[in-house]
Amino acid sequence: MQLFVKCNMMHLTLKVETSMEATLMTVQTSVAAVQSTPLADQFSCKDEALINDWHVVGFSKDVVPGKLVPVRLLGRDLVLWRDAAGQVHLWEDLCIHRGARLSKGWIEKDTVVCPYHGWRYDGTAKCVLIPSAPGETPPAKARAFPHKAVESCGFVWASLGDPQHDVPFFPEWNDAEFRKFHAGPYFYQANGFRSVENFIDATHFPFVHAGLNGVQDSPDRIETYEVYEDPGLGLRTSEIVVFQPYGDHRQVPVKAGYTYRCFRPLTAYFSKRVEVADPNSKHKSKPTDRFCTFMTAQPVDEVSCIIRLGVAINFAPELTEEDILRRQDIVFEQDRIIVETQRPERIPIDLRMELHHRTDRLGQAYRRWLGSLGIHYGTI
Repeated sequence: MQLFVKCNMMHLTLKVETSMEATLMTVQTSVAAVQSTPLADQFSCKDEALINDWHVVGFSKDVVPGKLVPVRLLGRDLVLWRDAAGQVHLWEDLCIHRGARLSKGWIEKDTVVCPYHGWRYDGTAKCVLIPSAPGETPPAKARAFPHKAVESCGFVWASLGDPQHDVPFFPEWNDAEFRKFHAGPYFYQANGFRSVENFIDATHFPFVHAGLNGVQDSPDRIETYEVYEDPGLGLRTSEIVVFQPYGDHRQVPVKAGYTYRCFRPLTAYFSKRVEVADPNSKHKSKPTDRFCTFMTAQPVDEVSCIIRLGVAINFAPELTEEDILRRQDIVFEQDRIIVETQRPERIPIDLRMELHHRTDRLGQAYRRWLGSLGIHYGTI
């Protein structure tokens, strides 16, 4: 009996020691993983289609030298800043030393200063000064966590991964016939994909935008239109024609023809052909009159986003920027109120989860496209 107990105690001791060794190895592996990447990696988006994409995180005009701009993208807290040479930088919003938010610090001598212990990081993300040890070279691992950031069409675009495609381009940006404006930002407590789908939907006009983009008591019949998917270029439609009582910034009734594009999952566009509806005033229109909108949705997280717009117009030179923005602000506030009510909050990409109609052809194609790209973040 004593021998039996002794053997079992030895077995128990060996088992405990083995278990402790395995646990220690697991802890060491976990710690190593955390030290090599920001902690935020464990809690944010994992979809390669979104990680390796470009997302607008601000207007270029809002990122000025000497200013730190906190940004949230795909569930990640980031900080955006511009150096003295004009280059924009986007980093994880944390100091590797003790995890403080760099966005709460400041910029001094073209370096970002951590507000906690004053560690300084230069434009290469390298720590160049530890104030408590000023004579020592900071260790090589003392670095910020940088991401890609570029500027195009007056927007700052960011990627958390390695995009294999160019930044989406606003088609009218370099066209001298068009005047260009930026509108927003509009903060939506709503899913980014839901917000894009709303933007590319012409059937809500008479109800959400009654008196502007449609007439509630006399909604347009939406004729069958075509949707095309161009490999690597996204979705596009044939023209969808509607009547609008306040169809552009002149506040006059127009016959409007929409051609939609989805360049990327969170970047969409329309070119809107406008023709003055009053037969006695048709001479005020030209067949080439266009009002175009380039829409970007910054996915703050799965259920909130920030909308920013590029607007281009090639007629009515008397319209001021205030005229342009007034209409955009009204329309996108009306959209926000409705999109924030949608349930489920994340967009269903299984088409069986909501009812569809032939007039929803673009929305259906958009959801199928998201599924084909392997997007799970922000969807169900």
